[in-house]
Amino acid sequence: MDIVPILIICVLGVLIVSLIIFIVKNTLIPKKVDVLPKLIKQGKTQQATKVAKQIIAKDSKNFIAHYYLGKAYIKENKLELAIIEYKIVNENALFGKEINEIEFRQEYASLLLKYNQTNEALKHYLLLTKLQPNNAENYFNCGQIYEQQNRYDIALGFMQKTAFLDKKHAKAHAEIGLMMYRTKQYSEAKKEIDISLRLNPENYSAYYYLGKILKDAKDLQGAIKAFEKAQRDPEVKQKSIIEHGSCYMMANRLDNAALDFQRAIELDKENEKPETLYARYFLATCYEKTRKIDKAIEQWEMIYKQNKAFRDVTSKLSEYKALQSNDYLKDYLTCSNEEFILICKNAIEKNYKLQIMNCDLKKWGCQLTGVDKRDEAWMAVKKQLFFIRFYREPEPIDDAEVRQSLDEMKSLGSVKGFLFSSSGFSNSAKRFAENRPVELAEKQKLEAILSKAGE
Repeated sequence: MDIVPILIICVLGVLIVSLIIFIVKNTLIPKKVDVLPKLIKQGKTQQATKVAKQIIAKDSKNFIAHYYLGKAYIKENKLELAIIEYKIVNENALFGKEINEIEFRQEYASLLLKYNQTNEALKHYLLLTKLQPNNAENYFNCGQIYEQQNRYDIALGFMQKTAFLDKKHAKAHAEIGLMMYRTKQYSEAKKEIDISLRLNPENYSAYYYLGKILKDAKDLQGAIKAFEKAQRDPEVKQKSIIEHGSCYMMANRLDNAALDFQRAIELDKENEKPETLYARYFLATCYEKTRKIDKAIEQWEMIYKQNKAFRDVTSKLSEYKALQSNDYLKDYLTCSNEEFILICKNAIEKNYKLQIMNCDLKKWGCQLTGVDKRDEAWMAVKKQLFFIRFYREPEPIDDAEVRQSLDEMKSLGSVKGFLFSSSGFSNSAKRFAENRPVELAEKQKLEAILSKAGE
């Protein structure tokens, strides 16, 4: 049997199979790629995903399929999978007719921002400013990222370029205003915010910045109104409520402030936003100032669980830990005004043997004057007068208070003063009191006289 015809047949068979594979690879698969954008546009993302995966399984370097697979994942809100596909495209693909570079970089940068990959996103936005030098939005996105990185000088340049390219870019003017506010250029900042609001009265986030400026200028009424409008923007709603509450706190309207801080906390259902820690801290401050110490401790403990280094929470918890074992100090800090006066009078009478002459309630505590009962002449017309103050303020007493006490002692003709504080005294207050007729009694001394008076 002649073997030559058999060999010829085999060779022809191999050639035919190779030709079929070539035709399938170069005609049928490209047709499948061509159908992907149509399927995605029609909302048939599952079918598009299936086709794209089939193409990639046969040709892993078909980056057009990777691109459209990423697009399908975006439509299905599978953003982490989309990032994987776009990363492959970014590292390997040649941009051209099949993959529009501008559209791709805009989409990829937006994805990266959602997953806090800001440095990578910035690279794409910077490239976009080269590809589209007259597109204001690219500069705006760069400015926002630099601002988040606290690189305000660079951010300001990009925002000013945005406003130059698009005179009606309300958000850019608002951001310029904010950065000028941060550098204490308040009048210029307000001008930019006003421009932003003229361009778009519904740019409610701009009212947040306006509120910050007005608050710093001590225009609390104007700031409160601005923060109320800012709350219509979901992105700054929580921060606006906190600032709204802080204005009430500055005005010493602590009940109103506490309501705002509670609202801000309730907005964060997951209890994970950094702003929520500030809302809890300020709420605790309101409770502390209104002597609801147990509630204040509850908020500080919640903050401590999330961030042990947050502000002075650790020292606050340590400071008030004594309340758990000292009922006298707890009563001193938490009782009603009427009970507080009785506690202070009792402490002075029992510890210093003074006859109380006057006792006045003050917003920071109470002020008393008295004479020494042990002095045989205490019933005489002329007596040596002692001046006493009890503070239950949450902050250390500063030297201004000591100065004011000495001035009042002088006007009353008092020979000596005693200032008691549950939160201590500042270093400047202690230095000022040296060699002057006033004794500063800090927490330990206060605890001692309260305990003795309670025996």
